[in-house]
Amino acid sequence: MNWEQLLSLKRFGDTQKRPRIAQDETRLGFEVDFDRIIFSSAFRSLQDKTQVIPLSETDFVHTRLTHSLEVSVVGRTLGRRVGKVLLERHPKLVELGYTFNDFGAIVAAASVTHDIGNPPFGHSGEKAIGEYFKTGNGLKYKEHLTPKEYQDLVDFEGNANGFKILTESREGILGGLRLSYATLGAFLKYPKESLPKKPTTHIADKKYGFFQSEKSEFLDVVEELGMKSKSSENSSFYRHPLAYLVEAADDICYTIIDFEDGINLGLIDEDYALEYLSKLIKNINREKYYELQHTKDRTAYLRAIAISALIDEAVNIFLNNEKAILEGDFEKSLLDKCKYEAQINDIINISIEKIYNSKEVIEKEVAGYRIIADLLDVFVNALNNKFTDSQSNFDNLVLNLLPKEYQIETNNLYQRIMQVCSYVSRMSDGYAIRLHKKLTGNII
Repeated sequence: MNWEQLLSLKRFGDTQKRPRIAQDETRLGFEVDFDRIIFSSAFRSLQDKTQVIPLSETDFVHTRLTHSLEVSVVGRTLGRRVGKVLLERHPKLVELGYTFNDFGAIVAAASVTHDIGNPPFGHSGEKAIGEYFKTGNGLKYKEHLTPKEYQDLVDFEGNANGFKILTESREGILGGLRLSYATLGAFLKYPKESLPKKPTTHIADKKYGFFQSEKSEFLDVVEELGMKSKSSENSSFYRHPLAYLVEAADDICYTIIDFEDGINLGLIDEDYALEYLSKLIKNINREKYYELQHTKDRTAYLRAIAISALIDEAVNIFLNNEKAILEGDFEKSLLDKCKYEAQINDIINISIEKIYNSKEVIEKEVAGYRIIADLLDVFVNALNNKFTDSQSNFDNLVLNLLPKEYQIETNNLYQRIMQVCSYVSRMSDGYAIRLHKKLTGNII
C-alpha cells in the first residue's frame, strides 16, 4: 500500500480527480467529512445511546456521543503526530500538498463515526439483534437467505452497520454522507465480509466491516485506496494504516474513561484510581493530586496524564512499524503491542468486574434484549406481510410508524429485513423504550 493512494479525496459519484494541492485550505475535504458527520441525524442519536451505564440518571456519565467526541480528539492528536513524521519520510506527499493536519482530520473524522452504527443498549444491542435471528422468531428466515446474508443477521455488527449508514444511497441522496474514501478506509477496522468468521488471528479478521447490501460500495472504496487483498476467494483486505490509529484512540478512551466513570459512580473505589493509573504514569505530581478536593477532579487529573502517556506509546509503535503496517504484516492492535499491555489489561479486568457486570448494567441489558426482539418481530412481520399482500389491520398501523425510507418495495427478503434492522439499530435507547411501550399497549 502507498500513502498517496491511501489519502484519496475521492467521494462517491466523483467523475474527476480531487488533487490535494487544488483543495481550498479554508474548507479542506477531510475537514468537510467531520462537519457532515456532526450534522447527521445518525450522529445526533448517539446522545441517547449507552456507552457503559445504560440510561444513567447522573449528568456526567458518558454516552456514545460524548465518547465519540473524545475519541475524535485523541484520534486527531494521533493523526497529526504520526503525519508530521510521515511527511518527513515521504517528501512526495508534501509536493502533492498534504500536511500533517490532513492525517489528523482523517483520523478525527473516522474516529467520531466509530460507534455510529451501534444499536441501542450498548453491545448487548448487537447481540440482541443477532439472537433474534439465531434462536428467536427470525430463525425461520434462514432457509431463504444465503449463508453470508444470514451471517450478517445472526452476527449483527455495529461496524458494518456504521459503514451502511455512511455509504447507503437513498432516493435523491447517492453515497450516503459522501465522505472521502480516505476517511471511509480509516473507518474500516475490519475490512472483510461476515464469512468466513475469524479465518486468521490477524486483527483485521476479528470482526467484519460491511453487510452484503453494501458490498459494491466496500469494493469501490478499497480498490480506490489500493488496500491490499487478503483473500481472492472472499472479500477480505488488510487494513488502511490509519484504521490502527482510530482503533488506538477508541482503546485509549474506553480503557481510561470507562474506568473513570466507574470511580465517579462509586462502582470502583477511588483508591484503585491511584493504584492502577499510577502504573501507566511515571510523573504523577502527588502533591497536586492530594490538593484536589473532589474525587472527580482527582480522577480527571490522572485520566489526562494516562491518556497522554498512551498517545505517546501508540504514536511510537505506529511509526516504528510503518513498513509492516503498509504491507499488512502488523497483526495486532497498537495497544496490544505497547509496554503498558499488562497494566491496561488490569484496568479492563477491574472495569469488567465492577462496571460491565454491575447489577445496573445487566438489568438494563436484559430489558434491551426484550425490547429489540419485540421491535424486530413487529416490523419485520408487518413489512413481509405487506409484500405478500396479507397484512392485518395491526400491520397497517405499524407500517404507519415505520418511516418511508425504510419501506422501499423489494422482492428481496434480505433487503427487507435489513431495512428493519437499520431502522431499529438507529434508534436511541429512550426512543426504543418509548416505542416498545406503545406497541405493547403500556402507554398511549
